[in-house]
Amino acid sequence: MSDNSRFDKGLEVMTKLFGRTPDPAVMSSDFMQITAANLFGDIWTRPGLKIEERSMITIAALTVLGRENELKTHLGGAKNLGIPREKIEEIMLHLAHYGGWPTGVAGLRKVEEVYGPRVPAKE
Repeated sequence: MSDNSRFDKGLEVMTKLFGRTPDPAVMSSDFMQITAANLFGDIWTRPGLKIEERSMITIAALTVLGRENELKTHLGGAKNLGIPREKIEEIMLHLAHYGGWPTGVAGLRKVEEVYGPRVPAKE
């Protein structure tokens, strides 16, 4: 597969995930060209996992690694894909037990930034 088709496939995934075509100025850097082709064009398009599953795996990895800026970006992607807040919160609860409670709490803070404040249930 040519680098151009890998890059184009990567742009398609990024557009679906993030809900908009990536900014051409940002995509012009070598770093983003390689990221689009290798990560999104090769890895995110592999068979075996749906885009929603890859999104949740990415959220889990970024949360445990403490990569809050990238986590916020990928939480926006999850929201765009229609992954419910409740599922993301369940991931954070699960991660708190494996990655440490502060990790889960930090993840939940980012969830609130992206999904908005939690609305109390009506009784």
